[in-house]
Amino acid sequence: MHVEPFTVPPGIALRVPLVFVHGGHHTGACWERTPDGRIGWAPYATERGHPAYVVDWPGHGRSSAPSPAGVSLGDVAEAVAELLATLGRAVLVTHSMGGVVGWRAAELARPHVAAIAAIAPGPPANLQPPLSSETIRAQQISDPAYGMLGQPMLALAAEQTPTATMARALWANSARFPAGAFDAYFATLVPEGSRALNERNNIDGTGIGVSGPEPLHGIPIAVFTGDNDPRHPYAVDAAVAAYFGAEFVWLADRGLAGHGHMCMIEDGNLAVADLVLDWIAAHT
Repeated sequence: MHVEPFTVPPGIALRVPLVFVHGGHHTGACWERTPDGRIGWAPYATERGHPAYVVDWPGHGRSSAPSPAGVSLGDVAEAVAELLATLGRAVLVTHSMGGVVGWRAAELARPHVAAIAAIAPGPPANLQPPLSSETIRAQQISDPAYGMLGQPMLALAAEQTPTATMARALWANSARFPAGAFDAYFATLVPEGSRALNERNNIDGTGIGVSGPEPLHGIPIAVFTGDNDPRHPYAVDAAVAAYFGAEFVWLADRGLAGHGHMCMIEDGNLAVADLVLDWIAAHT
C-alpha cells in the first residue's frame, strides 16, 4: 500500500496524525488537491497541525501490486491497520467504500485509533443482509438502471473500468462539483476489482464486517453526509452512525447545503474540512 506523507509546516503546534482512506475507483489524489487546482484536505490539515498520511489501496494508483481484481477490502483494512500501528495513534478519515475498510481496520488496530471521521461511508456487512448473486443478476437484466443510486450491483468482470457516464452519475453529480474540471477528475479514477465491489454490497455473504459495535466503543466517531448525495440518503447514513453510537452530521444542517458524494473536492471543500477538523479537535 502506497502511503503519501504530508508534514506540518515549521512553527505550527503538532496535533494528532490523520490517515486518509479513499473509496472505490479512486486513489489518494482526491484528498491531495481538487481537480481544478485548489488545496485538498490532507495538505490543508497540516496547516492546522495534523501530520497527514494519504493511502492508495493495494493495486490502486501509486501502489504497484497486486492487480485490483484480487484485492479484498479485508486486505486493505489489514494494510491500514498496520499503518495505524506504525504511527502509534491516529485519526481515520474515510470515504465511501473506504468506510468499510475503516470499520474493520479500527477493530484490528483498536489501541491505535484516536477517532474516526467517516465521510458518506459504506456500512459494515453487519448492516447489509447477504444478497444472492442470482437475484441481483436477474434484476440487472430486467432493469439496466439497477445498481445506480444506491441499489446493489453485481460486478461480473474481474475488473470494472469507470466510464464518464458512470462517474457523472455516481460521483460528479452535485451542483457544487467543479464541472469544468471533470476531465481532470476523471483522469484520476482507476479500475476497481469485482471482489471489492461485491464485498461492498455483501453479494453472497462476502461483505467485510466487524464482530459488532462493541470493539469500537470508546472511539469518538462521526459520520458526515451531504444532502445532495443520492446514494447516501439521510436515513441510511444515520443508521450507520446509530449502529456505532456515533454522531451523525448532515452537512446541510450545519449551513453547508448542496454537497454531494465528493465533498472533499467540491466547491466549499475547505468549509467541510473545517467542520471535520473542528470535530476532531474537540474529540482528541
